[in-house]
This record gives sequence, C-alpha cells and structure tokens, in this order.
Amino acid sequence: GSLVADVLAHSGRLDKEHLRARVGRLSRRVEELKARDGSGGGTGSGGGAGRDAGPARRRRSRSGLGVQRDLNVAVAEFTELKQQLERDTLVLSVLQKLQEFDTAIKESYSALLEKQYVAAAQQLEQARSSLRSLESRRGFELKILKALGTELTLQTQNIIYNLGEEWKKLVVWKLPPSKGSSSLKAVELSELHLHTVPAQDRDTAVPPVAAVLQALAVVGELHSRLKVFGQLLLQYILKPLISHPSLEPVPEEKPDVFILRFRCQELALDESSPMEVFGKIKLVFEVLHKHLLNVPLEQPGEGRVTLAELLGGLIWKELSDCLILNCLVNSVPSHSSKLEQYKEVIESTEEFEKALKEMQFLKEDTTALLKYACNVGSHFANKKCQDVIMAARKLMTSEIHNTVKITPDSRVALPELPDPGSGGEQLEVQSPCSLLENGTVSVGGEGRLSPCTLRLPTCRISCSVQQLMELAYHTLLEATTSTDLCCVQLFDCVRNIFQLFCEVVPTYHRENLQKLPQLAAIHHNNCMYIAHHLLTLGHQFRYHGSGVLSNGAGTFVDLVPGFRRLGVGCFLAQMRVQKGEILERLSSARNFSNMDVEENYCAAAKAIKQVLHQLRRLGKLWQDVLPVNVYCKAMGTLLNTALAEIITRIAALEDISAEDADRLHSLCRIMVQEGPQVFTPLPEEDNNKKYQEEVPVYVPKWMTFRELMTVLQANLQEIVDQWADGKGPLAEAFSAAEVKSLIRALFQNTDRRAAALARIK
Repeated sequence: GSLVADVLAHSGRLDKEHLRARVGRLSRRVEELKARDGSGGGTGSGGGAGRDAGPARRRRSRSGLGVQRDLNVAVAEFTELKQQLERDTLVLSVLQKLQEFDTAIKESYSALLEKQYVAAAQQLEQARSSLRSLESRRGFELKILKALGTELTLQTQNIIYNLGEEWKKLVVWKLPPSKGSSSLKAVELSELHLHTVPAQDRDTAVPPVAAVLQALAVVGELHSRLKVFGQLLLQYILKPLISHPSLEPVPEEKPDVFILRFRCQELALDESSPMEVFGKIKLVFEVLHKHLLNVPLEQPGEGRVTLAELLGGLIWKELSDCLILNCLVNSVPSHSSKLEQYKEVIESTEEFEKALKEMQFLKEDTTALLKYACNVGSHFANKKCQDVIMAARKLMTSEIHNTVKITPDSRVALPELPDPGSGGEQLEVQSPCSLLENGTVSVGGEGRLSPCTLRLPTCRISCSVQQLMELAYHTLLEATTSTDLCCVQLFDCVRNIFQLFCEVVPTYHRENLQKLPQLAAIHHNNCMYIAHHLLTLGHQFRYHGSGVLSNGAGTFVDLVPGFRRLGVGCFLAQMRVQKGEILERLSSARNFSNMDVEENYCAAAKAIKQVLHQLRRLGKLWQDVLPVNVYCKAMGTLLNTALAEIITRIAALEDISAEDADRLHSLCRIMVQEGPQVFTPLPEEDNNKKYQEEVPVYVPKWMTFRELMTVLQANLQEIVDQWADGKGPLAEAFSAAEVKSLIRALFQNTDRRAAALARIK
C-alpha cells in the first residue's frame, strides 16, 4: 500500500517516458567515460622520453581520478533511476489490473441485473483472471486482494444462485412423495416438465435455455447441474422403462411447456423385448433432444459441444449396463435352436445406437450394446451354463427321500441322439461286441457276458438324481449342435454339475445322512447310479457333433471312482453307527454270565431282542431300496457283528453251570430262529425265503454260532467227536484253545475232562 501511495505522490513530477530518456542518456555518458579512461592510460615509452616521464605521469593520474569519480556518480545515478523505473512499471501494471477487475465486476453486475447471463458470467471470469494475475506476482502482496477475492466470491455465488433459479424454472421434476421409491405406482406419478419451448410472441436471437446453459458452463456449474439431472432421468424415467414392461412414456407438448409422463398398459408381458425397450428409450431421447439437449455450448477446455454429448458422457455407462443386465441378458436364447432368431435383436441394437449417435448422445466409437449383442454365442453358453448349474443345485438341495425304482430293464427319459452319419463306419469298426440271440454279449473269442453286464441292479434312487442325469444328457445333446467354443463350455458345465454334487449333497444333507439309515442307503444308490452313467456318458456323444466330444476327450470316467467312494463312504459311516448301537445294546447283557440269576437272564434276553428289533427295523428301511446283494451284505455284516460279540462274551466265561448253559442255549436259539427273518430285501415275503436260507453266505460267524450252541448242549464225547482230531466242524469254527476254554467252563475237573482236553489239540 505504501508503494502505491509513493508512486501516486510522485506521479505529477516524474513521467515514465522521461525516466526512460534520462536513463538512456546516463547510460551513454557512462560508456563515454569508460572509453576515455581506457585511452588515457595507453601512451607508449621511449629512450629519449625518460626525462619527462615523471611530470606527465602525475598529470595523467590526476585526470584519471576525475574521470573515475564522474563514472561512479553516473553509475550510481543510473542504477537508482533504473530501479525507480522498474518499481513504477510494476505499480502501473498492478493499477491497470485493478482497474480491469473493477470494470469487469461492475459490468458483470449490470449484465446480471438485465438477465444477460452469458455476458455476466464472461465478465466474472475476466475479473477472476485479473485477480489471479495480481495474486501470481511474488513479493507484491496487497491487503486489498483479500477484499477483492471476497467480492468475486459473492458475485460468483450471486450469479450461480440466479442461474439455479432459472434452471429450476426451465426443468421441473414432479416426483412422488417418497423419492426413494422405485415401485411402478411411484414411477407412474413422476413427471418431467421442460419450460424450454420459446413463447410465440418472444423475439430473441438466443433462446433463454441456451443462455442459461452457456452461463452455467462458463462459471463451471453445468457439470454438477447436468449430473443431478442425469441421475433423476435414470432413476425416474430410463431405468423404470427398462424394468417395467407395462410402462410406456407419454410426451405432451403445450404452447409454453413440454411434459413427459407415463402410463401403464393393462395387458403386458412379464419381460419386454429389446426392440420394445429400445423404442421407449429412443422416444425419450428424441423429445429431450428436441426440447433441451440440442443446445450447442462453448465448454471451457473442450470447445464447442452439445448438451447431449455432455449428458451422454455422464449417464451412458450406467444406462448401458442397465440395458444389458435387465434387457439384453434376458433376451439371450436358452436353446441353441433360437440363436438364428437373435439376429433381429442385433439389428435393433445397431439401429438404437445409430439413432443415439445421430442425436450426438453417443460418440462414434461407442458400441457397448452392439458388442454385447453380437457376442450372443458366448452369452448363450454362459447363460445356459448358469441356468444348468442353478437347476442342478436346486435338484441337489431337494428332498432325497422322494424316490423312483430303477430296474435293469428300465430306461431313463434320455434325448434321442441323431444318427452319427459319417461316423457310422468308425462306430462299426470300434464296436467289436455283438448281441447274440440268447441275449448274451460276445466279446470275441470264447468269452461271453451276461445280458445284465453293465446294468444297474434293481434299487431306488432319488427322483432329483434321475432328473439331474436327464439334465446332463440334454445339456450334452445341445453341446453337439453348438459351436466348438460353446460345446467346450457346456461340456465343462456338465462336469461342474457332478463335481458340485460331490460338494453340495454331503454338506447340505449331512445331518440327515448321519441320522437316517434309509437316506444313507438312497444316497449310496444315487452315487452308484451316477457313476454307472458316467462310465459311458461321454462315449455316447462321441460320434455326434464336433469338438471336444468327438475327439475322445469328452469323458467322465475319471469322476467314477470319486462317486463310488462318496456313496460307499456315506453308507459305511451309517454301518458303523448301526454297529455301535448293536454293541451298545449287547453291553447291557451282563456279559452273559450267571444266567441262573433271573435278573441277569432277563437283561441278556432284552439285549438280544433289542438287537433283533434293530435289525428288523433296518431290514424294513432298506427293503426295496438297496440292491439285493448290497442289502444282504449289509444285513449280514450287522448280524455277524451281533453273533461275533455274543460268541466272544460266552467264550470268555470261566464257569458255566448246567442251568447257565441251558439258558445261554435258549438265547442263542432265539438268534438262530429270528436272525434269518431280518433278511427281507424284497417286499414280497415269498421271494425272501431264498435269501433267508443263504444266511451262512452273508454271515461269516453263523456256523461258528451254531457250533457254540452245539457245545453248550453236548457232553464231552460229543465235543471230542465234533473236533475229530482237528478235522471236524468244531475245529473249523474254534481254535483248540477256545474249545479247551469252553470245556473247562462247562465241565468239572475230572479224569474224563482231562482225557477230552488231551484229545483237543
């Protein structure tokens, strides 16, 4: 401030041009003095001049000192004048910028009063430029700059407020009370009013909307206003038109306002086709382009653009994503036979993007929708795989106990495979097996296979698993008619189904598989059923289509061991549970000792009856569920566990009285009489007799148990005869030490017992 005051105080007596002239004269004077000083000290010397050298040197010294003194004075004056010139120049430039700022602010204020928004905004930017120039000068700070900045901010906010009010008059949203609601009813109540239609009696070169938008662009507020407008446009107009098929736009143009509202069609489909959606969106953009978006603007840093370009840059990414996710994705066909019909969607997508580009809403290189539509083959494969996986997972998490009976003669509802065509010769060469008249299969040479070879035995499987296999077959059939890329994806999808089964089913049904024996048996059958089909699943499609299925790589054989382990592991875990329950019940039999005590005998009888009841219950649960051979092996294993435990307990007794032996024999007789009755693999009782008679085949300890009963009722001679020098049936059931232990427990220590013991060796 002092510097400005100083300059103003001397401005009357000091002119800038005068200073420049005086500095120039001083500069020339300094140069002359320097030249004289240099020429005066350069005289030569000679032999004859030595006599006058002293006085001449003294005269030159006095002359040089005077010149040097004048030179120093001139340089000092020159430096001072130069500095003063620089200071005055700087102050004058600052005063000029201050004058420019003041003029711009005044003109901006005047233009704003006259609602000349573009001129007001431009003058405001000119004032901002002047202030920035002042603030950029280092070492020259004025306290007035802070006040000028405050004035500029106030004027800017004043213009922005006035422009905001004008924008609210031009664009009016009538929204439902709850702004966050996106329901159909709320959207139907939404309206957009554009007061951008010029009045007929208004004669102006620039429409008000263009002036407001250009002024907003100048002050840097257009982007934020347009962003809010774009979000409202997406939320209440564009996205609802995509999501609600029954909604359609209803434009209405009046003399001074344009109105966009909606109405609902009473009869509408659940999903709109892309053509219908594109038509609705195109109509909205056409009316917006006519009444609002077709306004050219001078955007700082971007040049001349239209409002449509700016709006497109703000909302197109979100709009295109919504169109893809809620429209194009749903239009992707679910079957390869409908891919040809998808060309109509591709053409409509191309026309839609072309129309938006003509309205300058999109740039010429923007093709997001068209790229997605043209890549329908990949999208079809992805959608198909997703649908298949979701359907498969739904089947895996459905109830296991809903079953269907499978027999060797039953046929799964599989798709009809087309004729292999040219692959028929390969099929004939690579299939050496032939079916004979009697139903057996010839494998070459003298070998013969039963007609039941590679047939799944009769059992029950879950309906969901049968449907899962049908889903796999139909998916592979569709893969044979698809492109190579799609074929690979569908093949991998089918493999993923079976891998997912191994993870989902044991986890989702874990508790039921552990607690319910019947479900464990059904799960065992399910796994074996899937493994049975996986053996030939890929081979069946080898000569149909091309790609991964035809070159022999489309196989599922590697998954077979895993499914077999899964089924067997689950069933064996249930078998261990049942074994544990049998042993727990037999543990309450008081070790079958002191059977002459009524309490002990009752406890042992109760334990045996509980075991038999458990076996009968399991026999009913697994009846007509497990294959007969698996059923008999499972029941035989559990019955064998009970018999082995009884044999071990009785053989370990040290003293068995005659009454104890009789009662033990009666308990064993119960097991022998009722044990075979638990073998009821078939619902028809008469058909089960065969398997009840074959109990010794499935129960390894059955004959041992019968021999134990014989020993309990035999005398010493009969025992020795049964032993038959280690060649009799008793020797096959018990070791010599076990027989001797039983003899010692059953008979008193006599010579006859000693003789009998001597024969057992």
